[in-house]
Amino acid sequence: MAARKDIDGSASVPALYGKELRWKRENAGRTLQQAVDGSFYAASYLSEIELGQRRMPLDLARHVDRVLDTDGFFERRCEDVRKARSVGLARYAEKVLDAEKVAETIEEWCPTAFPGLLQTAAYARALARAERPLEAREETDVKVNARMARADLFEGDHGTPEYWVVLHESLLRLPVVPPDRMAEQLDHVTALVRRNRIVPQIVPWNAGAHPFMSAGTTIIMTFAEAPPLVYTESLHSGVTIDDPALVKRYRRSYDLLRAAALPPEASLAMMEAAAEDYRNGNQQH
Repeated sequence: MAARKDIDGSASVPALYGKELRWKRENAGRTLQQAVDGSFYAASYLSEIELGQRRMPLDLARHVDRVLDTDGFFERRCEDVRKARSVGLARYAEKVLDAEKVAETIEEWCPTAFPGLLQTAAYARALARAERPLEAREETDVKVNARMARADLFEGDHGTPEYWVVLHESLLRLPVVPPDRMAEQLDHVTALVRRNRIVPQIVPWNAGAHPFMSAGTTIIMTFAEAPPLVYTESLHSGVTIDDPALVKRYRRSYDLLRAAALPPEASLAMMEAAAEDYRNGNQQH
């Protein structure tokens, strides 16, 4: 039997919420399974909420309140936890940001910027300032810190989740930040590759047509106890897709995209060469 993981309620509002949930459940003499019986959720889902890893859906909060006889406590606190989890992050991306914490695999296509999970602070700040140039520095700091916190995903147990990213070669040549910072951004990505945390592929500029030429950022996720989902994002909006037939079509298109890209080893070599070019002032255009 796996060891019971302690919960540090001081770590965050979601952790405090989860710790209280576990205390109420155990005090009522209920197992995780007993607490979710009659709902549409698995025991593992509730466990992740108790550990502060997932957001509590409103319908599950109401169910738990009934089962544990907690007088609406968890329903009332749902919104507080949601707000705490989304500080510095776009509200339309809440579902996918929760999902990435428990995904078994994450496959991403980013054609115009390095994905949020792979950004350095300098790169993230440059993107945030470009979108809101008159924003107070403190507000930008909140966004950058929230984005950096997402990268903790790669600091857990080895191999969780399996992250595969396909990038366009133009990202290596587009100087979003000064040359030394671009070298730092590329070094950050290649270090994750060297640590066996991510698998990258580069679509070279002369690769020809591929299925995602008209698509923006696209993420495909799979889970141990839930069906896969797709997330697509544009400038000020994002859409989560869970229709099985449509997810299957995205899956096929992503496989074709990978076939059009360079192998991971060649992609790594290209990123390392680009980092050296920025360091030496020889960046290509």
